[in-house]
Amino acid sequence: MYKVFIDGSAGTTGLKIFDRLKAREDISLITLPDELRKNLSAREEAINSSDVTFLCLPDDAARESVSLIKNDKTIVIDTSTAHRVNDDFTYGFAEIKNLREKLKSAKKIANPGCHASGFISLISPLVDAGVIKNTAKLTAYSLTGYTGGGKKMIAEYEGNNRPISFDSPRLYGLSQSHKHLPEMVKFTGLETAPVFMPIVCDYACGMQVTVPLFSSDISCKIDDIKQIYKSVYNGKVVKYSDDSEGGFLASNTLSNRDDMLVSVFGNEDRITLVSRFDNLGKGASGAAVQNMNIALGLDETTGLNLGE
Repeated sequence: MYKVFIDGSAGTTGLKIFDRLKAREDISLITLPDELRKNLSAREEAINSSDVTFLCLPDDAARESVSLIKNDKTIVIDTSTAHRVNDDFTYGFAEIKNLREKLKSAKKIANPGCHASGFISLISPLVDAGVIKNTAKLTAYSLTGYTGGGKKMIAEYEGNNRPISFDSPRLYGLSQSHKHLPEMVKFTGLETAPVFMPIVCDYACGMQVTVPLFSSDISCKIDDIKQIYKSVYNGKVVKYSDDSEGGFLASNTLSNRDDMLVSVFGNEDRITLVSRFDNLGKGASGAAVQNMNIALGLDETTGLNLGE
């Protein structure tokens, strides 16, 4: 039985990881009483007695937790932004760039950001195949449920007497300095960050990342892109889908699930790349559990909800 500690178990991501692990017979969860959750000595002991520690903390606190590791046994999976472009950490998107093989022996894993997961899933295989040049300047739109904003945003959206503006989609990240951009550049191979437009919407869970392309942006036909995706995404977690949902694509299609659907729509002149998943699933907690499974040598889908 594997001993697992969730450092930051009271946050949204930590709670969702706990939900995925609590019924597993191969996992023994290390828990701290509320009064010791922020106690440095108690956290250090829990981390070093674990086989796996999930960090569900702000960036500075995550760095502190990593500094507490005193052994070469504990696998740490950091869900914060702190280590995503740190070369000492293996990036936890198993489906690209042979990262699954690296994750099998990794002791330090950086869980991807939710928006970043969608963009990387669409662009990384195309840059690797030479279909999109690494000098390309792209645009990305990302619709997310409000749970991606954590407890504070959840309380705001689900509270009484909320502003009428919450009834409509709200664009943010207006300064083009969103915290996910560095990993979006590094793990696609692009030289330039995309013009990125994240939009929070009035539903709880779900994400839809869209990248529009002109034929001049690529060196192949639309059907070639489909074939690239089908060859890369042939596992159980990330899959290619032609389903257009009757001409509409809802951004909460995969709500409460841990898989991801990658799609291509359009024509030979104008193309739309779309990645759909749950911002708390493959975009956060589901991906973290998948990474744990891989690092422990287990079936990577264990404990995940992959729909039908």
